[in-house]
Amino acid sequence: MKEKFQDILGNRKKLILTIIFGPALLSLLAGCMVSLVGPGELLSTSIIFMLLAYPAFLFIFNIIALVYTIKVPGKSLPGTFESKLFGIMDLVTVLLGAALSFFYGLLLEVSGIQWDALWSEQLHNSEIHQPIWSGALATVITLFVIGIIGYIVLLTRKMAKTPPLITVLCMGAMYIGASQLILFVIQIFKVTKFQGMAFVSHSYPLFETAPLMVLPFCCISMAARLIIRKIYEWNINEEHNEEHYAGEGLIGRLNEVLSNALSWPVAAIIAMLPLLGVILGILSLFGQYPDHVIRAWTETAQWNLSRMEAPPNVIYDEHYLCTVAAGGHEEIVKPIRMGERHGHRIVVNRQLLIANAFEQVLEEKTPRMHRAIRNFYDKHGYPVAGHIKTKAAADIVYFIMKPLEILFLLVLYLVDAKPENRIAVQYLPKESRNRGTTQQ
Repeated sequence: MKEKFQDILGNRKKLILTIIFGPALLSLLAGCMVSLVGPGELLSTSIIFMLLAYPAFLFIFNIIALVYTIKVPGKSLPGTFESKLFGIMDLVTVLLGAALSFFYGLLLEVSGIQWDALWSEQLHNSEIHQPIWSGALATVITLFVIGIIGYIVLLTRKMAKTPPLITVLCMGAMYIGASQLILFVIQIFKVTKFQGMAFVSHSYPLFETAPLMVLPFCCISMAARLIIRKIYEWNINEEHNEEHYAGEGLIGRLNEVLSNALSWPVAAIIAMLPLLGVILGILSLFGQYPDHVIRAWTETAQWNLSRMEAPPNVIYDEHYLCTVAAGGHEEIVKPIRMGERHGHRIVVNRQLLIANAFEQVLEEKTPRMHRAIRNFYDKHGYPVAGHIKTKAAADIVYFIMKPLEILFLLVLYLVDAKPENRIAVQYLPKESRNRGTTQQ
């Protein structure tokens, strides 16, 4: 079996084809098996399996690689079969993982997450605010890039020619980058008050954001494997002893202390603090202050580390006049207050209140006509609401409905003794409507 792997590894074309099309063929096979009951769903089922297969493939491979490196670190040294395999797969992990994360980010944006929406912004329906405060995004990206730089420097240097202090600083930089990945995973691990997304599962709420956790885990796994490999590479070199790194001054004493490679992971934590201080000091010159490290995650709403309370989402109801009231320009549609419809909070304006009051009168006075009009509205009105995507479209519908609004108001004043009272109580909570009716 190992000879077959080596043959594939030695042939780049075979390796690329295996990595790209292996999970794809497995996904197609799984799609065929599932779609036996419905052949028409073969393509969509295979695509779904493929989108799940690649993250699972990367995740499982990195777990195996990490465990293997811990147990047999010597096998991951440069020049070995495992080293070549892990190196190629690390590159595939970064490229493919980044592409998949970008795709899932777009998918989640369509489903509900608004990556550019501050916690204070008014959202609609099941939308949810950004998980990372955009005001501190530059700080988060910079710290992550510092981790990448530390990884690359440590990866490309030979331990025989690398002072321990440089190694520890690189590891400290990697810790800084990894901390951002860990905070991101914690932030999105389980979202509170999060409903209505395309793939929502009340039993497994983690499923929606799980694909975004694959790349952070793989990057942390790659960093851990590199640290283990470099420590082993240092320890097997007999020249690395205290005598070679003894010297005068602070740097000499530090190198002497750090000649024991097993102390590097702990020393890197200590080195991380001054390194982080220098980075944050430089960032402050560009308007990114030290507290942004924390505020990036807490200056958000609806996520695990959030401390802000977002305003309640406004419901764009399927009722197209509800969509007009909430979606048009305020100076045109003139929203009055919040209301309640089917258990959801909605924005109401006078046009919507008059239309609903008129429907209520129809239901009371002529129930047969009301049913006919209601059926017609349910059939043709709801599809209209699906096309009202912009404020301008909502404004146009508002003006089109203006003559009908005047007609409805005229009817209300002809048949109701207190038409304004009836209008005022529309879309109020049930207990408020009852109080309003009693006062009438």
